[in-house]
Amino acid sequence: MTIAPARLRPLLAALPVGVALLMATSACGGSDAATPAQSAAPAPAESAPAAPAESAPAESAPAEPAAAASGDSAVKEITVTVAGRKVTPPPGRIEVTKGQTVRITVTSDAADEAHLHGYDKEASLKPGTPASIEFVADETGLFEMETHESGLQLFQLVVR
Repeated sequence: MTIAPARLRPLLAALPVGVALLMATSACGGSDAATPAQSAAPAPAESAPAAPAESAPAESAPAEPAAAASGDSAVKEITVTVAGRKVTPPPGRIEVTKGQTVRITVTSDAADEAHLHGYDKEASLKPGTPASIEFVADETGLFEMETHESGLQLFQLVVR
């Protein structure tokens, strides 16, 4: 039995999106395993018109309250607060441009550790004291920011 190439295209186009979603929702098992899939996900999405349209609504609504920047070359400020195990603003996707400087500030009411997977950036959280991570977004992909002790997802960083 032979499958026509036209029938395979939609399946192949959806595969990288499924892998990216699986990696983004997986538990904190280490960033080394997640990095290759994250880096590979955007390339096929560019060739498949359906993939960006599916993820666009989830990216645009939550990202606005969580981040503010005056332009692509400006520092992207991302501020998150954790109180009573509730993340404010609610977890969503935040887009930045490759090469852009990103500053993440997390304030928590409990001692914990914030970790950005893929970049392996961490910040020790002390109750009521803001902790910051600043870096240049030099790797494209989808990267999860979470707390280690409480296991809360803070947001997903999309670097394009």
